[in-house]
Amino acid sequence: MKPENQETKQQPGTPKHNSLLQAYGWNEHWEAELQRIAAVGVPLVPARVVAQFSHQYRIVTEAGEHAAIVTGKFEFEAVNRGDFPAVGDWVLVQPLPGEARAVIHALLPRRSAMVRKEAGQRVDMQVISANLDYVFITNALNQDFNLRKIERYLLAVWESGAKPVVLLTKADLCEAPDHYTALVEGIAPGVPVHAVSAFENQGREALAEYLLPGQTIAITGSSGVGKSTLLNWLADAEKQRVQDIRESDARGRHTTTHREMFVTPSGAIIVDTPGMRELQLWESDEGMDTTFSDIGELAASCRFQDCRHEREEGCAVKQAIADGTLEQRRFANFKKMEKELAHMARKEESVNRRTKKQAEKRVSAKSRVGRRAASAYAGDIGDDE
Repeated sequence: MKPENQETKQQPGTPKHNSLLQAYGWNEHWEAELQRIAAVGVPLVPARVVAQFSHQYRIVTEAGEHAAIVTGKFEFEAVNRGDFPAVGDWVLVQPLPGEARAVIHALLPRRSAMVRKEAGQRVDMQVISANLDYVFITNALNQDFNLRKIERYLLAVWESGAKPVVLLTKADLCEAPDHYTALVEGIAPGVPVHAVSAFENQGREALAEYLLPGQTIAITGSSGVGKSTLLNWLADAEKQRVQDIRESDARGRHTTTHREMFVTPSGAIIVDTPGMRELQLWESDEGMDTTFSDIGELAASCRFQDCRHEREEGCAVKQAIADGTLEQRRFANFKKMEKELAHMARKEESVNRRTKKQAEKRVSAKSRVGRRAASAYAGDIGDDE
């Protein structure tokens, strides 16, 4: 959400490239975005959202950490949940004099945002984290290893605008990590895949190219894959509490209960996120094409352009499944997510229509009240005359 006035104007008192803000990723891009945003009547300073607790936030400004909430105007103008700040967002805030609190007035435009459908029946988007350079998709090398789940996360990350990196955690529990690395590489062409173990300090050197100063990285995956352990390992500190997994099914308990950002000794900024039992997809323009590029290439060779890859003659996709060059389960997952996204698009369109009608009714009702008030006022004047 931006202020209405978009004239170029420097915020009064806003320092350029403050060292604390730089530690959290402030750079020339954000400085340029700040120059494009006009003042909104009060002195505002840039800040980054480093933790989120429902609609309350912890932010970092050039002066340090503050607790923050959005303004009433911000909340009123937010169309959906995704319009609210998320961890990783850069915001313009008004610090409250004499208090360690601030009020959020606006968001700087996001460069990337990983989103999902909000849990439950409500049709709304939830921003997992914003302004990411990389997303570490974690999957443990135990009973929880699941290629189909990795495909789902890859779709969401490609759609976000960030770059995916797959980390196969708990490699010390696996006798053949290279085998599983090859399996993942087979469904994620061009995506880096690394087997790592925090307990054995295995694979850390391969992650150095991502852990650069100012780079923002989110760690995501299911509960129990070792996200918090991974964060503590990369940060060389006990940043997050960890718990053991259940031995019966290798599933983890929720250790991380909120999204939070940490700066590591290397200067990289890491966002730890709560584990997700299932990543419900929100939308996809490019994510499906990128995640399943092999299926797209096969489909281009089908005899019919509108081939549904079911019973049509000359279907290159069905032929690839028959000769073993395309795994049936991968194609089934592709069709499942394709249907899920189409269903979500229909539901979102229905909600948007309903929201539009409700807004039109409110405007119409407000207009009728205004006309009646004007008519009554005119009548009073006529009586006086």
